[in-house]
Formats: sequence, structure tokens, C-alpha cells
Amino acid sequence: MSELLYLHGEPRATGVIKANPEDFIVIEDLGYPYDGEGEQLLVRIRKIGCNTRFVAEALAKFLGVHVRDLSYAGMKDRHAVTEQTLCFRLPGNAMPDLSEFQLEGVEILQVVRHKRKLRTGALAGNAFRLVIRQISDRTEVEQRLQKIQKSGVPNYFGEQRFGRDGNNLTQARQWAQDSFRPRDRNKKGLLLSATRSHLFNQVTSARLQRDNSLDAVISGDALQLTGRGSWFVAQAEELAELQQRVDQDELRITAPLAGRGGWGTQAEALEFEQQSLAGAAELITLLERERVDAARRAMRVVPKELRWNWWDDVTLEMEFWLPAGSYATSVVRELLQQEGNDADIAE
Repeated sequence: MSELLYLHGEPRATGVIKANPEDFIVIEDLGYPYDGEGEQLLVRIRKIGCNTRFVAEALAKFLGVHVRDLSYAGMKDRHAVTEQTLCFRLPGNAMPDLSEFQLEGVEILQVVRHKRKLRTGALAGNAFRLVIRQISDRTEVEQRLQKIQKSGVPNYFGEQRFGRDGNNLTQARQWAQDSFRPRDRNKKGLLLSATRSHLFNQVTSARLQRDNSLDAVISGDALQLTGRGSWFVAQAEELAELQQRVDQDELRITAPLAGRGGWGTQAEALEFEQQSLAGAAELITLLERERVDAARRAMRVVPKELRWNWWDDVTLEMEFWLPAGSYATSVVRELLQQEGNDADIAE
């Protein structure tokens, strides 16, 4: 991540995140109500000091549910206080009694029936509350907060996506060179996800280097309706109009999530993206070989409902909401140089 460029220039101030788990709170927002009936059992939990998979498997064992019949929308960091919903296929109408379930660091908040299985990525986003301590320069951080509130940050995938010391990406490269092959399905998915994330980050950073902006429309750009998944290609004769819509934040420019099915861009934008990833042919071939479908992702994200409060000159409390797949650590990265454990997971 150190080589990736910043939207607002490299920050000079430093600060400590996650001095303790209570300094990093994540609340999952599914974005839809529970049905109240159906064969899926949704269990809303609050946890601290344990990861999502560990808790889900412990609950599945308690309920007598096979691990293949459990699911969740995304992983949440163990080094934080997090709320999320776990899903278990449990046919029938009876509501199990979870009062006897005990796991250190886990609290059951709600149990309800639902008709549909909760799938990976099936959430609106996450709400965050962060406390950052030992800030070296309050004035600079305050100025950058105002810039982030207005213009957002690069929508980089967080460092945790790539594993400890970037090991997921290292193994993905070995896989692409046929010197390593993961056998576990979950491991394969993890490595392929890390690969796409890395390539996206590279194109986004290259675009910043090219334009000193993530909002300068060029011919052939794939533009996404803000807050939506759909996108279309910018034609040369429409650039002035489309630039105005980007400036008004109606549209955002995307970068590729590489895979099979084409890049999605055309003309100047396509040429730029292919040049940016000219040295990554092996990784792109791996994604195509493993039948990963190509997609697009906005290069910039603006935290919603961003507000902050200074407890004193060196301690900052901030709250904001991010859409699914965006990372709180990418927001903090743009704010200051991080010290402490930054391995949050929010997908």
C-alpha cells in the first residue's frame, strides 16, 4: 500500500488507531428488514476478540447445523467491537433457545427468521466509530477531514485484503506461475480476490498520477451512477456534459476488477488501463483461467454522515458510513500516517 498515491497529498500527521478494541467499532448495515419467517435463521451478534468464521462455526455446532449451511455477508475484524448478522439454514418454524450459548467475547443481540440465505456481499454497508489517539498535528488533521468530507478518498482495497506481509498476493503470483496451487475452495477465493484488489489499486493510483485527480473524465471511461452498480461508457462527444455530472457527484469514474469478459472501457481509457497493468499479464491470465468475471468499481468513495469530535488536542473521535466493500482504513490512510493495528475487515 505504501506505493499508492494519495488524493489529498501524503499526510504528515501521525496517530494511533486501535489502541484498544473499543476504539474501532463496526456495525453492519444489511440495508433491508428481516422477513420474520422462513427456513433461514438470522442471528445478530456483537463480538470482540474473535473472528467471524470462528463464531459462525461455534453457533452452527450449537444449533446442529452443518457448516455448509451457514453464511454471512462479510468478515469483521477480531481486533474491534463489531456487530453483524450470521445466517443458518434451519427448516421449520421453531425458534431455538440460544440463551445457553456461551462464547467469550460474543453477545447475541437478536434471533429472527428470514426467507432468503444471507450471501457474501449482500449488505448495504457498514457504520464506523473510530477513536484515534496521540495525533501529532491537530490542525493538519482537521483540514484533511474537511477535504475528505467534501471529496472523499481513493476507494482502495485495504491492506488486510492481501494477508500478513502481502502473503495472499505472493501466493497468487506463485499460482499464476504454476509453482503453487491452492486446494481449498476458500483459499482459492481469497487469493483471487487479493489479485483483483491489487490490480484495481494499481490502476486507481496510476490514474491519480496521470491526472492528479480521480474525477477527470476521458474518452471511453466506464462511468458509474453514484451509489449504483450500473455503468456506461463515456463517448467523446459527451465529455463536457459527463464531466459536469461527475463534478456534481452524479457519476463516478471506475477502474477494472479484472477477469474474463473484457475491460468495459474503450478508446483512451482502455489504452490507459492496459498500459497501467502491462506488467500484470500473468495475474490477469490467472483470473481469466479461473473463470472470474470482470466487473467495475468506483475509484473514489465519499464517507457518508462523516462527523468528528475532538476530545482534546491529540484525541479524535470520528463516525461515518461506507458502502459494502469499502475500507475504513483507506479513509484513515488519507487522514494521517497510521500507527497501531490497522487490520480491519469490512466487505
